[in-house]
Amino acid sequence: MTSQGSRKAVVFFEVEILDAKTKDKLCFLDKVRPLHKYYPQWYAARQSIRLDPKGKSLKDEDVLQHLPVGTTATFYFRDLGAQISWVTVFLTEYGGPLLLYLMFYFRVPFIYAPKYDFTTSKHWVVHLACMCHSFHYLKRLLETLFVHRFSHGTMPLRNIFKNCTYYWGFAAWMAYYINHPLYTPPTIYGEQQVRIALIIFLFCQVGNFSIHIALRNLRPPGSKTRKIPYPTKNPFTWIFLLVSCPNYTYELGSWFGFTLMTQCLPVAFFTAVGFIQMTVWAKGKHRSYLKEFRDYPPLRSPILPFVL
Repeated sequence: MTSQGSRKAVVFFEVEILDAKTKDKLCFLDKVRPLHKYYPQWYAARQSIRLDPKGKSLKDEDVLQHLPVGTTATFYFRDLGAQISWVTVFLTEYGGPLLLYLMFYFRVPFIYAPKYDFTTSKHWVVHLACMCHSFHYLKRLLETLFVHRFSHGTMPLRNIFKNCTYYWGFAAWMAYYINHPLYTPPTIYGEQQVRIALIIFLFCQVGNFSIHIALRNLRPPGSKTRKIPYPTKNPFTWIFLLVSCPNYTYELGSWFGFTLMTQCLPVAFFTAVGFIQMTVWAKGKHRSYLKEFRDYPPLRSPILPFVL
């Protein structure tokens, strides 16, 4: 609808929807009706509507009158596949490692030799590692329920299998060796190494939580508004001066501390793989900030200050 003075003119649009892959015509809309009214199997969450077959999906908040189309518009549809809520995915992928690790910690039957069933380790670092690991995933579960605000309500169903394989598999691999009856704790620097590692781990856990709270406060409930995150009065957020994604920076620091604490190769490998993946995410987020905000602070790096 356009207006000029007190007069208003109604603009009618005719919308043609084509399949993005085959270019076959799916429907022709001369009235405002959702696509899933024509194809019930394609509910709103699994729809991707684009101006170009290989272009980016239009946002939910995009308005037809503001798009570069005429009164007869052609859009391309792509099926995103079955969807599942982010909350469900996070609760599943984080709940699994918590329970799996505890199974190894309590040495339930059929994991180690029968004589070790339900025995406990003599090394205090093993108990400390269990507490740190459990704390980390309990924190993640609680943040999912009470802190995070998701810009998208769903994600492809297939992702839950990929994510769970990653988190559950690494948790079982780490737990097997850390809780193994033959596990030996750090010997080079001993207890001093474990204490330093614990400080690093706890510091970064608090920092990670602080960043999540700061990011939550940027987005009002039910809103998809994006803003530039800035440091708050909380000192843990001051890293925003140098890094675009400090939540990943603190996450990396937590797992570095856990690696130092346990001196376990599977933990080090998990930390390295996580660092690579978080770097990819951080670079993508950094690029989107630079593209969206002209006044974005130029001093910031994606994940590591002045380095990466």
